[in-house]
Amino acid sequence: MAESPSKRAKGNEKERVVLAYSGGLDTSCILLWLIEQGYDVIAYTADVGQGDDFEKIRAKATQCGAIKYVVKDLKKDFVVENIWPAVQANAKYEDRYLLGTALARPCISKGIIEVVKENGAKYISHGATGKGNDQIRFELSCYALMPSIEIIAPWKMPEFYNRFLGRTDLFEYAKANNIPLPVTLSSPWSMDGNLMHISYEAGVLEDPKHEAPDGIFQMTADPEKAPDTADKLQIEFKKGIPVSVRNLGDNKVVTEPLELFLYLNEIGGRHGVGRIDIVENRYIGMKSRGVYECPAGEILITAHTDIETFTMDKAVRRIKQMLSLRFSEQVYEGFWYSPECEFTRDCIARSQEDVEGTVTVTVFKGHVYINARESSKSLYNAELVSMDVKGDYEPVDALGFIKVNAVRLKEYHRLRGAVKDGACKN
Repeated sequence: MAESPSKRAKGNEKERVVLAYSGGLDTSCILLWLIEQGYDVIAYTADVGQGDDFEKIRAKATQCGAIKYVVKDLKKDFVVENIWPAVQANAKYEDRYLLGTALARPCISKGIIEVVKENGAKYISHGATGKGNDQIRFELSCYALMPSIEIIAPWKMPEFYNRFLGRTDLFEYAKANNIPLPVTLSSPWSMDGNLMHISYEAGVLEDPKHEAPDGIFQMTADPEKAPDTADKLQIEFKKGIPVSVRNLGDNKVVTEPLELFLYLNEIGGRHGVGRIDIVENRYIGMKSRGVYECPAGEILITAHTDIETFTMDKAVRRIKQMLSLRFSEQVYEGFWYSPECEFTRDCIARSQEDVEGTVTVTVFKGHVYINARESSKSLYNAELVSMDVKGDYEPVDALGFIKVNAVRLKEYHRLRGAVKDGACKN
């Protein structure tokens, strides 16, 4: 992390810092604070599909004193470079969280390093707190992409967090400096959104027994109020990556990656798919409660898991499942650009060479149902498995197979029985 900016001699030429800027309360106050410390601030926003009004953010950054505002459209990069590998992996952190925020951070970090290089800056800054995962993901990614970068993280600097003890102090600082605020001090929770998901944390949600308030969800409909008519889709995969979606209702076909993902968001959102309410283990060592919605991700991973099982050898898939667990942890903990995560992604991609075919799913009232699948790479042998056709299989061979596997079990329980008998005699 950069040394305290108040200790830096700037001379006549101010040093430049690129601030990851959302236009919200924290980053707007940080922008002004950085200017107070003598920096020229370039405000940067990554467009990862969060749906913000970037012209309003630009105007706000300029009003706060930024010398430049940069927005990078990273939506397609996010889908192809980050989401698709997660689909190949069937990635779920702790079996439930589809990593919507964690997957976006490497993409956002790549963009800010590009802005640093394009503008001759030496520093980056962000508004992530000292208790969360995002500070780790963001900073590790930036250090990996540009080892010489220096990071100003105000929420970990005593001169900042001792001055601003919480949102009340930030709010007063913003009012005193005429920073326009679109939110009130009593905002009931914190949100982070992108084209993959929206997360809701903090505020009233910090009480795990407190149900998420009605109306909190923005991407998905209430499943009870979802349409009474299902959507049936055919999703085609090649090398484990979705390449087309056909709606069997209106015969609409979507193939371009970003359009495909957004279309599944639309379908899944309409039917209330992809909602979860969980307590998870943060990398930094504490448990936190989060409410998430991730409609397209839920549809794709459900379908991909099915076609993968259909086309992949059993023993290979067991190894791949272990790699998927490691990949999910690596992404969650901020190690996307680490050598181990690169290795894991390469291995998972290798496992997907023959994962191709079409899965038919029904999306209806909060659920994704698998209906059918087909693939030219299928390992399913209808004749071999048939109850009506003997095929190239001798049932009598199963006698020896079972007896050999029973040897270990017999010995284990023989020993347990002997121990129990001995204990009783004593």
